[in-house]
Amino acid sequence: MLVMLSDKIEQTIALVFENYKSLDEKSPTGLTDKPTPASGFISPALKPALKLYNLLHDIQSPEAQIQLCKYFQTAVRKIIGRHLAETNEFVSCSSEKSTMDQIVYSNAYQKMKSLCLTIRDEIVSDTKIHKQKVLPSFLDLPNLSSALYSFELCNRMRGFLTSCPPISLSPPVTDLIITTCEFQKDLTYWNISPVKGGIDAKELFHIHITRLIHDKRLELLESCKLDKGVGPQISTSIFVDDMYKKLKETLSEYQVIISHWPEYTLDVEKVIADTERVIMETLEKKYGDILSTIKENTIPVKAVQYVQRFAKGNSLPYSFPEELGTLFNSMKKMLDVLQPEIEKQFKSRISCISQSENAVPGELLSEVTVTLRTKLRNYMQAAVEKLAGNTKLQNTTNLKKVIQEAKDSVGESDVRNRMQPLKDILTNMISELHGSLENHVFVIVCRTLWDRMGQDVLKVLGNRKENWTCKASRVALSVLNETFASEMQRLVGHRLEDKDVEAPRSILE
Repeated sequence: MLVMLSDKIEQTIALVFENYKSLDEKSPTGLTDKPTPASGFISPALKPALKLYNLLHDIQSPEAQIQLCKYFQTAVRKIIGRHLAETNEFVSCSSEKSTMDQIVYSNAYQKMKSLCLTIRDEIVSDTKIHKQKVLPSFLDLPNLSSALYSFELCNRMRGFLTSCPPISLSPPVTDLIITTCEFQKDLTYWNISPVKGGIDAKELFHIHITRLIHDKRLELLESCKLDKGVGPQISTSIFVDDMYKKLKETLSEYQVIISHWPEYTLDVEKVIADTERVIMETLEKKYGDILSTIKENTIPVKAVQYVQRFAKGNSLPYSFPEELGTLFNSMKKMLDVLQPEIEKQFKSRISCISQSENAVPGELLSEVTVTLRTKLRNYMQAAVEKLAGNTKLQNTTNLKKVIQEAKDSVGESDVRNRMQPLKDILTNMISELHGSLENHVFVIVCRTLWDRMGQDVLKVLGNRKENWTCKASRVALSVLNETFASEMQRLVGHRLEDKDVEAPRSILE
């Protein structure tokens, strides 16, 4: 009889411990009919149950201590099972994930976030109970419960991500990532001992993050294709602006990832840098025919001179195409406005990157900037060479010929008269440039052409040192300076800065 009574008491005590968060004195069964939120409240029934357990067992013995811990572990498993049931549908219907609509998809991630927060509350509740020192000192309830909570949550999260992998870094997805990271940080902050197989946010999301980064790269590169991003019917400026808008959105999208795991910064940067390169390649393809007309000036000088001699007498004046101006404007905007905005976001995160990284954040973007700047400079120089070549098509506009023919009459007025045809052609070219180029690009090209004409004078002076050559050259330079400065001032107006009308290097020499 006593044995039966003892067993009955043991069962009752076990029932109390295995339901320590569901005790209700007002209920006929002693247990609440419906789940209650975690609060840290200790039921009055728990204290007498512990006293009875002490009377029935030697609480100092390992067996009694282990058994008591098992009761509470059973309670935690019941609680976690009840919470996991809320998300069972999302790990048991993987065959239907392809047909899951956006609303259901978002709801699934929100429920997983709620699961994380609920389990966090349970651990907080156990911590509050533990601090009330009702339980024996050997029973570390927060560590005991969190080990099970963390392990089961990790398994559920892994199964969920397999059944419902993130298709993008949408708000519901980033919310879950943030919540999972915060859960892991909280465990550390509360001095909860790590458990094998427990929550590791990076390990859970790593494969999905790398896949999303890869997919984002393909998506951006696809947008750059001629038949997708830019074509005859699509403005170049709109294409460039739209692509850089997508790059900014990508950075914003991955800001959550980078802020939690800075090591992904370089992966995202590579996506941005690769896309920028392809943007430039796409522009070069679109304007390939236009660029081909100036690329002859990027081959060795001797080869150019040979071609020019061979074609002499058959050359036509080079007209600066409006399309080339559009290309220059877009490249300059990329350099001065769009790229700096992208780089700024990366530089703000450099301090977050470990010094052991093989590459420095921003280095890949800087390489793209250097490449783009070099291309623009070379294309501008090549276009200027073509424009300068127009002045050599006739003796009356050939600067070298004008200076040489001034040998017999070195009066300033005579040289100025001889310079008039050249001045006229330069004026026309400058006006043509202004019609195709934005002001700041127009100034750069004009100054490059101005400097190029000055180089022709330097060549004359380098070959001949006669007094008349120097006098004629000074007058010629004066006409060049007046022409470029006055035309730029006329076309640009008050937006022209003083440094823009200063004589370029070759003129000063």
